[in-house]
Amino acid sequence: MAFAEIPRSTYYDLVKKMSRPDPDAELKAEIQAIYNEHEGRYGYRRIRDELANRGKKVNHKKVQRIMKALGLKCLVRMKKYKSYKGTVGKIAPNILDRNFTAEAPYEKWVTDITEFKLFGEKLYLSPVLDLFNGEIITYTIGSRPTYSLVSEMLEKALERLPEKHKLLMHSDQGWHYQMKQFRHALESRGVVQSMSRKGNCYDNSVMENFFGIMKSEFLYLKEFESVEQLKFELKNYINYYNTKRMKAKLKMSPVQYRTHFIQAA
Repeated sequence: MAFAEIPRSTYYDLVKKMSRPDPDAELKAEIQAIYNEHEGRYGYRRIRDELANRGKKVNHKKVQRIMKALGLKCLVRMKKYKSYKGTVGKIAPNILDRNFTAEAPYEKWVTDITEFKLFGEKLYLSPVLDLFNGEIITYTIGSRPTYSLVSEMLEKALERLPEKHKLLMHSDQGWHYQMKQFRHALESRGVVQSMSRKGNCYDNSVMENFFGIMKSEFLYLKEFESVEQLKFELKNYINYYNTKRMKAKLKMSPVQYRTHFIQAA
């Protein structure tokens, strides 16, 4: 005891504490499991919310402290991106007017095209997102930004649209959305068209935000051996995004939120 230069009582108290089982061992294991399940995409706030969904209310500071002790860091960092832009026109007014909230599914959809490179090849992604819950209704992906990229997306999306609806479809002023075929497809289903103002990305910021999340959580975290593998993994990611990934505002995934809404109606 003299060599250690600590009192005997302090020494035995330290030994007792060291031999005591870790009271947070189970919580640490669950935090590690949630982190692994979401491949490092969750920070301490989302992990706290996921624990709450599982019936465990834990202070966010404690979750943050445990994650730091376990060496767990959220791997996601937002990065800039450039969307594909078409010619400017005045086909439809900005009816959405940055009112990005919806009271029910199939009230407000937003769409856009994003471009990225893989193996020296350009790829274009055209999704449509429901503003009610942030769910990706459908998407298409191709090596060229042709009109068929958008028309096929729209066709698949409209297949999910109920007969009775009050849908508003918003986009930028890209040339795809100015095409007569696109406008007539919307009109034939009674869908109201809305467009962002010239050069104003904030008018469609929810769609742009999804592109940022998708690239940060998917494109920049994964390694792909081929374009076909990317397409396969993208399908899995969209499914994960819709059904498992918790949206911070909703405290659950988009599909879970829609399901709760329908059951409560």
